[in-house]
Amino acid sequence: MVNYKNKVVLVSGGGTGIGEATALLLATMGAKVAVCGRRKDPLLQLVEQISNAGGIAFAHTCDIADEKQVKRLISAVIQEYGQLDLLVNNATLLEASLIDQHPTDVWHKNFTVTVDGTLFMMREAYPHLAKSQGSVVNVSSVVAQLGTPYMTGYAAAKGAVNSMTRNAAIEWAPAGVRVNAVVPGAILTEPTKAVIPDEGSKKYLESLIPMKRIGDPEEVAEAIAFLGSSAASYITGVLLPVDGGRQNELSMGAVSMESA
Repeated sequence: MVNYKNKVVLVSGGGTGIGEATALLLATMGAKVAVCGRRKDPLLQLVEQISNAGGIAFAHTCDIADEKQVKRLISAVIQEYGQLDLLVNNATLLEASLIDQHPTDVWHKNFTVTVDGTLFMMREAYPHLAKSQGSVVNVSSVVAQLGTPYMTGYAAAKGAVNSMTRNAAIEWAPAGVRVNAVVPGAILTEPTKAVIPDEGSKKYLESLIPMKRIGDPEEVAEAIAFLGSSAASYITGVLLPVDGGRQNELSMGAVSMESA
């Protein structure tokens, strides 16, 4: 059974989407939750929601691409709660462009939060996670595994997150710190809604997914909760797809079962 009683969790990008769903879920499981992000209002609204439901949470505005801000964030969590048991690296930044038209500054923007920020968070959190025998769950993306137009910079950044996950899992295993990642496919968050402006677009996207539906943020949150808990105590270095089967399918176009 997954239980977070007396555990302290830090979720980056915690104000909306997968981060919000994760913070809410872990709070109901007994965790003391810290959420960070660049926008203050969504964080405060989330903390109020958790508090009204009887949970414990606090918010800290932070741009995780800034090393100094990350140091202050981790210090604030330790000062508030005295420990850190789970770090959820959910914050990201997506700048889309075709490869042959990719501006250099846009390329680098994809790496600031997703790669640099993830490294800074893991590095600063490590001493506290080692002390608590805690864990890290990074949030990757299916685009790191499958080619997608316009997504080269973002996909490369998420691919780097996958590599960091595997390497940290090996380096930190002797200290008892587990490092895993979830790999979401199409999830009904605000960025996803932006690329499906009408019902036709939604149905087309759903048709590409073996389970024939778009996932909910809460479904990713459940996977994060499992990987970060003692129920996954012998699991590290795993990239867990949460994508309705998308990565498993080899598309054969119009080939039917009868002709296969």
